[in-house]
Amino acid sequence: MLRFNHFYKAIILVFLNIFIFCQSPKAQENEKQSPFDVKLDFVSTYVWRGTMYSGPSVQPSASFESKGFKAGAWASVDFIGTYFEADLYVLYTFNFGLSIGATDYYYPFYSYTDYTDSTGSHAYEINLGYTIKNVSLSANYVINEAGAAGSMGGDIYAEIKYSFKFVSLFAGAGNGWLTVEDQGEPEANDKFGLLNIGTTITKGIRITDQFQLPIFGSLIWNPFAGHFYIVAGFSL
Repeated sequence: MLRFNHFYKAIILVFLNIFIFCQSPKAQENEKQSPFDVKLDFVSTYVWRGTMYSGPSVQPSASFESKGFKAGAWASVDFIGTYFEADLYVLYTFNFGLSIGATDYYYPFYSYTDYTDSTGSHAYEINLGYTIKNVSLSANYVINEAGAAGSMGGDIYAEIKYSFKFVSLFAGAGNGWLTVEDQGEPEANDKFGLLNIGTTITKGIRITDQFQLPIFGSLIWNPFAGHFYIVAGFSL
């Protein structure tokens, strides 16, 4: 636990230094031309596709984007050191709105295997998306068995989202690892249900003349599980 806490503090310090550096006018000018991006989110609860994974968490990310291609890394670490997730992804978006990609979800806390052993702690997912004006559609399919994630493979999740100004509405449905009745058991079931209905509101709080702190809040209802969540957070 002590080693984990040091790792967590190190992540915070690195991203805070990056944040401070990025507030300089020179850094902001270079940022407009750079294909690289770093981000740090703080959330009151980590809820993904209608399922809660942990309480208050810090979520660092880094990405590279150029000419429709994007690759990145994303992680979530809770404040008490009981949950950790680290994901890698690649994505290509065509100029007519279609996107195709793949994501590797890594859950080391749920498996005794190391990172190079992909039999239990990794879930590999194919991602498809299409955006036209304010409407976004996505379809996702897990291709492997991943005991740590509660997936037997073949898991499906589809979502529709409508965004306007600072508000977005979404609804998602799926099966497999998202509808496992007992999250302690790795055997996923084939029940398909409505999992993720809600809205997200974003707003910027002005900190300086040149910087606004993005904050967001979400109301999330999972009809399949009968769970309701209120999530708030901010980004650096």
